[in-house]
Amino acid sequence: MANRLKTWLMGVGAAALATAAMAQDVPTLVVAASIDTASHGEAAGAVLVRDAAGRGRLVSAAGLAGLQVMDLTGALQGAVPAGEAGGLDLRYGFPLGGRAETLLVSTDRTNNALRFFAMRGDRPVEVGARAVPLGFAVEAVCLMRNAADGGFYAVAVGDGGEIEQLLLYATAEGRVDARSSRRINLPSKVKYCVADDATGDLYVSQQAVGVWRFNGDPEADAAPTLVDATGLGRISEESGSLALYDGGAGARYLIATDASSGRLFFYDHGAGDAFLGAVGLTGRDGAAVKEPGALQISGAGLTPDLPSGVLTATDEDAAAGPGYKLISIAALTGALGRPAGAPRDQGAVVAPRFPAVVPVVETVPVSSPGDAADDPAVWADPRHPANSLVIGTDKKAGLNLYDMQGRLLQHLPVGKMNNVDLREGFMLGGRPVVLVTASDRTNKAVAVYRLDVEARRLVDVADGLQPTGQGDPYGQCMYRSARSGKTYVFINDSNGEKRQWELVDAGNGKVRAVRVRDFAFSSQVEGCVADDATGRLYVAEEDVGLWSLSAEPDGGANMTMIARIADNPALKDDLEGVGLYDLGDGRGYLIVSSQGNDSYAVFRREGDQAYLGSFIIAADGARGIDGVSETDGLDVTSRNLGPGFEHGALVVQDGRNVLPAENQNFKYVPWTAIAGALGLEVRR
Repeated sequence: MANRLKTWLMGVGAAALATAAMAQDVPTLVVAASIDTASHGEAAGAVLVRDAAGRGRLVSAAGLAGLQVMDLTGALQGAVPAGEAGGLDLRYGFPLGGRAETLLVSTDRTNNALRFFAMRGDRPVEVGARAVPLGFAVEAVCLMRNAADGGFYAVAVGDGGEIEQLLLYATAEGRVDARSSRRINLPSKVKYCVADDATGDLYVSQQAVGVWRFNGDPEADAAPTLVDATGLGRISEESGSLALYDGGAGARYLIATDASSGRLFFYDHGAGDAFLGAVGLTGRDGAAVKEPGALQISGAGLTPDLPSGVLTATDEDAAAGPGYKLISIAALTGALGRPAGAPRDQGAVVAPRFPAVVPVVETVPVSSPGDAADDPAVWADPRHPANSLVIGTDKKAGLNLYDMQGRLLQHLPVGKMNNVDLREGFMLGGRPVVLVTASDRTNKAVAVYRLDVEARRLVDVADGLQPTGQGDPYGQCMYRSARSGKTYVFINDSNGEKRQWELVDAGNGKVRAVRVRDFAFSSQVEGCVADDATGRLYVAEEDVGLWSLSAEPDGGANMTMIARIADNPALKDDLEGVGLYDLGDGRGYLIVSSQGNDSYAVFRREGDQAYLGSFIIAADGARGIDGVSETDGLDVTSRNLGPGFEHGALVVQDGRNVLPAENQNFKYVPWTAIAGALGLEVRR
């Protein structure tokens, strides 16, 4: 944030000169129409909506008069109770009860809550499961559909600088409800907000400071950027309302009001929000619009006289009383010598870049804050699949053992365990056991445990400290050779050097690691998985791609590139966790975490190992489980893990555990959901 502010401040001198010049030469535009609402009540904000007959209707937030519907002459068509209606926004295409609804959200200032409505014919009908309380003095609300996962969000801003982002979802009863997914706090009043569904940008107007741009994806870093500021920039005293116009390439604009001068400021939303100029407004009576309030952009076709789109501005200070001004987008852009373009249809839905699945279980958060959870390993109980287990690393504190409901069964406070893996059938003391190993960064060693499947506990079986001789043991995976029956573990240093150890029975109920092979990658690697049936090892070189090589100790260092990041636009570094879904007979899928774009790439296990597609893991509001981002480690199995996971599951680390914000954890996704999203097979 400091670097962004420094960059912005470098332009302050030039901005001050531009502001002085602008004060001398600002075009003034006469509004296209005025809608007076003084006889109806307050005018706090309005949206233009297409009714069942295709005509434009104005829905006004009218304070204690609720939501009012007017035609474009200002004639009142109806009203619905909405508490003390303040801020107002809408989105088309919200899925509710098997139909796509036009969703409106309004702030209720009586109890500082959000209320939800759907346009049914020519009037709004309340469809909220409840009035969603915010716990702060709300100023305004805006809606967004997250381009990353298609989820709908409401963003409420408040008098104390609050920016609360809530995930919207449909309940089983066909109502709209919301869960808080992210809270950002600024030190003073935030008055307005607006979001861009296509880019994921969220803009807020901090009244005494200026206009900020944030990343609107709650699973991402907020990444604040200052667009303009009061005093230092172009805004004279107070930052006002905001709107976004999308007219296609070369005609995408952020519009902000300089509240004190009444001017509309234009910024090039398609080019880093560079300032383009300012426009003043007057009514048709020649009176200046002194302080435009809430702004709202409406697309083409809602008003016959304004085919290129409309900017609706609240005017609370008009001589005739409060009301709204309708302003031609084409006239506004023309006044600045800019194109209006072709406005995007308001009904258009921005599809996510990849198909989405949702997690159905999440583990309790790890005990350590920050970047702590890292890598899971799944054990499938062959006799009682519902008793299957997940081992997860807390790389700041140790190992955790979870059940299939995500409950914590055991925490081993054994130090910085980075990656973990397991293999069944290891002969220890003459009986087969489930052997678990982890990369121990605290002791720079191979940690070795036995999974006691009856007691559901991990038991240390290392024959003393098993040092790796590495400066930073990091990525790790296990391999059981079909050729020899021997069990191995691979651990790499964070510098890319990888070593292979054979795990042997030390004769005293303990396990010893014997070094058998060294090889190296040119840069950092971590995620890996071994295919026991084919004897291949797959390793993700984080900034390069996915490699394949022999997993046998005499396999040498010859490597084959399966997928290079530079050659596949669906991949974005870092490549992290790698897993194998086994269909049997040498068939199946490789799954790789593409951390840089919060997705998961799937490759064919056999043949040419072709790329088959990618998916994302989105939030499930009804279950209260958030989506997944910045995944480090993952594991996948095709074995039955119990109800809901009969054909296996993908278990992933979640780098940002929100809804609400908590320490990191692990999410469980049924394989059937992934198979359905990408047209893949399931193991029968």
